[in-house]
Amino acid sequence: MKKNKTAKKIVMLLVSLVMLTGCTKNLTDENKEVVKDEETGKALTENILCRPTKENVIELYKENNVDVDSLAECKNFKPLDEYEGLWTTIFVKPLAWVIIKIGVLLEEIGLRTGEANGLAIILSCLIIRLILYPFTRKTAMQSEKLKQVQPQLEKLEKKYKDKNSEEDQKRKAEEMMMIYQKNKINPLSSCLLSFIQIPLLFAYLEAINRTPVIFESKFLKLDMGTTIFHGITSNLWYWYLLLFILILATSYLSFRKTLKDQTAMQAGMKGTIYFMMAMIVIASFSLPVALGLYWITSSVFTVVQNIIVERKKAKR
Repeated sequence: MKKNKTAKKIVMLLVSLVMLTGCTKNLTDENKEVVKDEETGKALTENILCRPTKENVIELYKENNVDVDSLAECKNFKPLDEYEGLWTTIFVKPLAWVIIKIGVLLEEIGLRTGEANGLAIILSCLIIRLILYPFTRKTAMQSEKLKQVQPQLEKLEKKYKDKNSEEDQKRKAEEMMMIYQKNKINPLSSCLLSFIQIPLLFAYLEAINRTPVIFESKFLKLDMGTTIFHGITSNLWYWYLLLFILILATSYLSFRKTLKDQTAMQAGMKGTIYFMMAMIVIASFSLPVALGLYWITSSVFTVVQNIIVERKKAKR
């Protein structure tokens, strides 16, 4: 129970950090209406990190009193030039810088700007996931241990099936914790990856929205700054629909192992995972295409990692 409360506190701390220091602001006109790029439907960000390149976007900023000429070109953006709150300075700006630099390197080897920046999103995600791999691998191994003790947990559940008194439930919880401790299992570990995804998702969202070279680009005919909802209303609706299907499919596959490993005694956690999946699907309609690329890549990495762990476990 204490571990459960600790995990919730960590998540609340991360969310609070974003809410208090995440500073993305929508550009609004004199009537306080959000200014959008008519071509892509993208709601423009007032406090962009570097200079836009599209003429119509530059004009929109100038018309609404944003001095874009004073901003550096995105390829020359320096993340530590100005302090802008803990969250933005430590997470958002460095992430935007990494994506930009990877995109520049890919352009130098011959890729077009749009493809380079789309791949930069994918590669940056893979780099971060590889850095986190030792930790997430341990999480996956914990899931395998949970599968091994599943018969014991099911036996315990049957033992206390019709015993609902407070004393019986307390005894049941103690016996369950003894099983976990004996097998060195953290019952919350299988959900920690979901908690890691939350700050990463926010960081990518801000980095994308505040970096013109990203949200102005096209990747495989998709406008990276537009939303799937707006894209589905365009002539290339089938490309955006395909992206949505990929987000849905990869999200399900990445969470499937966690769902399979949850026991009846962890029904609350199971419900949390279903809730997160539902929120991802709903939110994907209103989030930038570039963020969809990140999410698909991260989900595929999780699926591959789980397969590797399962195969290594089977060989032992």
